[in-house]
Amino acid sequence: MRRMGLRARVTAAFAIGALLLSACVTFVSYELARRNLFDERERTAVRATYFDAAVVDANLAGRSPDVLEILSSLDTGADRYVLLHRDGKWFSRSADASAGAAVPAALQEMAGRGEAGAQRIRRAGEPAMVVAVPLSSSAVFYEVVSLRELDRTLQTLALVLVAVAIMVGAGGAAVGWYVTRHAMRPLEAVARTAQEIADGDLAARLDPDLEPDLAALSASFNHMADELNRRLERDRRFAADVSHELRSPLQTLSAAASVVDRRRTVMDPKAAAALGLITEEISRFQDLVDDLLELARGDDAVRREPTDIGHVATQVIRMHGITDDVLEVQPGVDAVWYVDRRRVERALGNLVENAVLYGGGLTAVRIGVRGSVCFIEVDDAGPGIAEADRASIFDRFVRGPAAHSRGDTVGTGLGLSIVAQHAAAHDGGVSVSDRPGGGARFRLELAGCLR
Repeated sequence: MRRMGLRARVTAAFAIGALLLSACVTFVSYELARRNLFDERERTAVRATYFDAAVVDANLAGRSPDVLEILSSLDTGADRYVLLHRDGKWFSRSADASAGAAVPAALQEMAGRGEAGAQRIRRAGEPAMVVAVPLSSSAVFYEVVSLRELDRTLQTLALVLVAVAIMVGAGGAAVGWYVTRHAMRPLEAVARTAQEIADGDLAARLDPDLEPDLAALSASFNHMADELNRRLERDRRFAADVSHELRSPLQTLSAAASVVDRRRTVMDPKAAAALGLITEEISRFQDLVDDLLELARGDDAVRREPTDIGHVATQVIRMHGITDDVLEVQPGVDAVWYVDRRRVERALGNLVENAVLYGGGLTAVRIGVRGSVCFIEVDDAGPGIAEADRASIFDRFVRGPAAHSRGDTVGTGLGLSIVAQHAAAHDGGVSVSDRPGGGARFRLELAGCLR
């Protein structure tokens, strides 16, 4: 299971914390409001019941009182229902014989002992409260007060509080996202600058004034980048110096071997074979030195100039002994590109040579433009490149499976890395994929080649 990112975790923590806090506040607020509303409603109902009970008690003191008329004279409104229990009978405005069924038995027993009281019930599926008041005439006055409006008020309050809790949780998530966004900006700047350095922009640095609290981190990062740049420069200079120093003795050694090689026909067979091996190794050594020098020069500035790319491709193809009928130019493509001619010529030459030596032969060289990016594709007839090897074959001193399977020791393992370096110098890249019909297709992309 993939772990959530830091920003997502912080945002979720803010949201959960805000939701829990709001839930606690909502619960406490609801309970306090519910108790206060019920207590207030109960006090109001008790006061109204005592007032009505006093009226009923005064009217019952006369001779032959009309109980129904007395109950009907009370102003109770639509939310109150009055009952009178006298001489074992129940009286109500509706003269319902079963009117006393709404009064709980426990409350009747308490009122029968001469004690006033109140109890909450549910009447016809709705909440209500029954208040009992004993009268002086051995009767008990009951008033059933509907709590329907109070219940609706509490439901509305609960919905409002839940909505507020959800809004607070969402607000917490928004605050968490906002805080992490601003808190992560310096880290994003570090990641962006590190990516720029990895892409070849060795001059990229962090701004120490971007975030004062992270000034130490910025200074350390910039110091690390400076040290890396200095080390790369030392390595580049060392490779260039070594390559230059090796060229003179190599040229002397190559010339001497060439002179001796002219007398191979009069030599002993074993000596002639040894001389052949020496000549091959000198040639391979010369190629390695040339590739190292090319890599050392790769950090030089790109010198763009108008270049007839079709002419360059034709020359490279013919240089490898191949007819230029393999060259395909996309219709409508501008033949003049603004590129570093030497770099493009070397990169294309390495791709063609790779196809000839290790790809089973060159089948096509394709030139085209897609959007603002120019590309050159080189197809071969070989076994192709496995998915697992496609990223590593452009590293230095990495030789593809085809070279190993042939037991070939001529290659230096630097050809494709030089192609990648020259592509990056043009703000482009190089990739490899399967060619339809079998084989590999190398694609060299160059940005900024059109004007």
